Amino acid sequence: MGNSQSPPANPRFTSASRAFTPKELEDLKSVFTSLASQSQSNGQYISSSVFKAYFGLKGPLGDRMFDLATQGRKDDKLTFEDLVITKGIYEKGTNEEIEEFIYRLLDVTNDEILRRSDLDSVLVTIFDHIFHLKGSETEQSSYRYMVDTFLNAATFTKDHEESNDKIMSFEDFKSWSTLVPSVKKFLASLLVPPDPGGALSQEDLEEWKLLYHSALNGLSFNTFLGNISNDDGPTVLIIKDTEGYIFGGYASQPWERHGNFYGDMKSFLFQLYPKASIFKPTGANSNLQWCAVNFSSETIPNGIGFGGRVNHFGLFLSAGFDLGHTYSCTTFNSPCLSKTSKICPEVIECWGVVRKGMEQEKPDVVKDTVLERFKEDRHMLNMVGIANASE
Repeated sequence: MGNSQSPPANPRFTSASRAFTPKELEDLKSVFTSLASQSQSNGQYISSSVFKAYFGLKGPLGDRMFDLATQGRKDDKLTFEDLVITKGIYEKGTNEEIEEFIYRLLDVTNDEILRRSDLDSVLVTIFDHIFHLKGSETEQSSYRYMVDTFLNAATFTKDHEESNDKIMSFEDFKSWSTLVPSVKKFLASLLVPPDPGGALSQEDLEEWKLLYHSALNGLSFNTFLGNISNDDGPTVLIIKDTEGYIFGGYASQPWERHGNFYGDMKSFLFQLYPKASIFKPTGANSNLQWCAVNFSSETIPNGIGFGGRVNHFGLFLSAGFDLGHTYSCTTFNSPCLSKTSKICPEVIECWGVVRKGMEQEKPDVVKDTVLERFKEDRHMLNMVGIANASE
């Protein structure tokens, strides 16, 4: 009588399997079986080309994900155990485990050194994906500015033993993730199966419409109000000042004449350059939006603003549209958004967020706007953390 025994179970697979419900494991097995069939492997494994095509992964980022999923074997064979272990850590793990996985994922050169060039490659892949969603043939040069903005938000403090270069430590990565949270969110969802149908995705539901541009319409408060008066949806105010800083605010309510603060908790402030950050309401007060027109009292300054208090706003533009200020404020727990508290605007833009399919006039195309790239896809602002705020 033989002593044949089944091979011992992989402890990592056993542990990862416990993170899934029986139904989830069954669904995962069905996906694996289908992809293994496409890989012509007699149901044994998934090839890298089929894996990347199914999950929409391209370039160095796709190669790195497959390498991590196959535990670096370099055999072009993703087994069912590999898939369960990877998704168990990447999707079902602790926050620390998920962050560690994404940190390793960013190392697209697989040399255990996370350089600026690795991040550059990943960000280019992300923006390529974003533009592809809308069927755009936009060249990389058109969004190079945003790639550089995200790179400039990163810090590299770890010394590299073999050179004088500074590289990104795990702590650097976690800090960067807090500045650009939607990069982490994007990278944490790469293995979500494509949805063949159902509800429209967010980028199909909303799009951007330029309502006002200072280069086109002049630095005029009255023109600004006139241009946006027929648009009662949420708007995004963008300012580029003479110091080169870019920042603004999301106004969930229409810009209408008030003698006091108004608005709701969906409004927020943000900075795009030199760092990408978002500042949401803290609930400390209800001083959210400000729009004063033709008041003669010094206690009611004419202009538009967000947060803070009268004459000490988180962000404020005077009615002349030639001056303004930005102070730290508890309304959004935001810092001064520019180099100094005084603002001298160079460019002012206001964008309307409109539902796709709604009746609207097609505005003239305005080139070289600060948010021209964002107009292509709402996900551009999502990438700096402004996600689903209008919902």
